Amino acid sequence: MARSFLIVGLGRFGKHMAKTLTKQNNEVLAIDINEDRVNDALKYVTDAQIGDATDPQFVEELGVNNFDVCIVAIGDNFQSSLETTCLLKEMGAHYVFARASRDIHKKFLLRNGADEVIYTERETAERFAMRFGSEGIFDYFKLSDDYALYEVNVPESWYGKTIIEQNVRQKYNVNVLAIKSDRQFDALPGPDHRFAQGEKILVLGTKESIKKLLK
Repeated sequence: MARSFLIVGLGRFGKHMAKTLTKQNNEVLAIDINEDRVNDALKYVTDAQIGDATDPQFVEELGVNNFDVCIVAIGDNFQSSLETTCLLKEMGAHYVFARASRDIHKKFLLRNGADEVIYTERETAERFAMRFGSEGIFDYFKLSDDYALYEVNVPESWYGKTIIEQNVRQKYNVNVLAIKSDRQFDALPGPDHRFAQGEKILVLGTKESIKKLLK
């Protein structure tokens, strides 16, 4: 079922969000104060308007309570981002997702109405630092301060054993969510899956549990 989105800010982040959401057959209204960006966006969104999202009258006319999600993608002007976030909530926005460019910005946005905030630079840096700085980790996606998804090689000591024989959850405190090999991708494998050389596993766990698994 298609959903409706309001995107404020058509810089690189906002533009990519708008294009992706539109390709998924969602309705997207894009807003930017820059006329060139708005004209360009008309090629790939449902509608686009020139306007200042810190102007209460302009925002009120948008009917923000009619959108499933409002996205504040302003990355180069924190004051405007904060004002827009507050205004959207005051006008009845159901869910506000905002982009931050600094850690302190993320905190202020959350305190002033944002339901969710992404700090793209930091999260991208953490992901690649984990991949390149930790031997044995091929990918990483942070879910919370404690938990993340990790893609790692199957430990050599697991070869030939099943998930239940290896007692993975109890021994390592991780959940195996998928098995990857050159031939296939097995999501949510059963307890009788037998590990083999060359396989990679996608596991949910903490940093401490992954360290124990990779020893």
